[in-house]
Amino acid sequence: MQFFNKQTHIKFMSKRWLAIAFSSTLLIVSIGSLITQGLTFGIDFTGGTMIELGYQEPANLEKIRSSLQNGGYPEAVVQNFGSIHDVLVRLPIVETKNMAEISNNVVSLLQVDSGSPIDVRRVEFVGPQVGDDLTEQGGLAVLYALIGILIYVAFRFEYRFAIASVAALVHDVIITLGFFSITHVEFDLTVLAAVLAIIGYSLNDTIVVFDRVREGFLKIRKATAEEVLDTSLNETLSRTLMTSFTTLLVVFALFILGGEVIHSFAEALLLGIMIGTYSSIYVASSAVLFMGVSKEDLLPPVKESDQEIGEDGSQV
Repeated sequence: MQFFNKQTHIKFMSKRWLAIAFSSTLLIVSIGSLITQGLTFGIDFTGGTMIELGYQEPANLEKIRSSLQNGGYPEAVVQNFGSIHDVLVRLPIVETKNMAEISNNVVSLLQVDSGSPIDVRRVEFVGPQVGDDLTEQGGLAVLYALIGILIYVAFRFEYRFAIASVAALVHDVIITLGFFSITHVEFDLTVLAAVLAIIGYSLNDTIVVFDRVREGFLKIRKATAEEVLDTSLNETLSRTLMTSFTTLLVVFALFILGGEVIHSFAEALLLGIMIGTYSSIYVASSAVLFMGVSKEDLLPPVKESDQEIGEDGSQV
């Protein structure tokens, strides 16, 4: 399906320095925020108790926080969950009490101050060891994915294409994590799943571009590397934009209608798809150009049987 009726002739690589400045700014801000503020980890990683409550009347969050503070839970985090009638209470790990005791105490405290019954909809508990294990395994999952991608692209294309692909993926992951650090949106297992999905999506987009770049180097004989990259990017532009647009429509629907449970997941995907589309055009392609990939690097090795014999009997 063609998004454009005619072949475009956009000079992408002529703007690569602006793209580098833009990406560098985003990376510096993201890394700075990750170092100074870190991520707001959810209960999946930190451990603790999460209680979801339903009120018949609009919940007064300040009153709930005051009740919990007076009841011995000063570090409780209280927020609305989907609507003004739904409340989510997050508590740090309390080693002297089990999950049932904590939830019962919290509900009892809030029930005293509430004039109507409170519906306990969900209670979840994650121990400290489980949280540490999830943090470690989540980081390893991202690392293994990047290593696997590096090996795959190196075998399929050429090692400089592999480095460019991983550079683009690291670029996407850091900026996505930086967004969550700056906005203090909770980082939980669903967001980690979104990060891994972003890696897969961005890689797929980059592989399509690199396939066309390789074909361009072999077909376009009298052209510079920059011209080949521009031609290849223009040839895949329709596919790239159409794929990104249709995917964003689905993710945006999840973001609006999916509810609080997958809100952060959809938010991460929205950002990741846009950043991934941009990086496959500018970050990965610019990296290949800077590393000096040429037609000779992509030609298959010549076998002796394929070499021609000259008139003097020598191989040419």
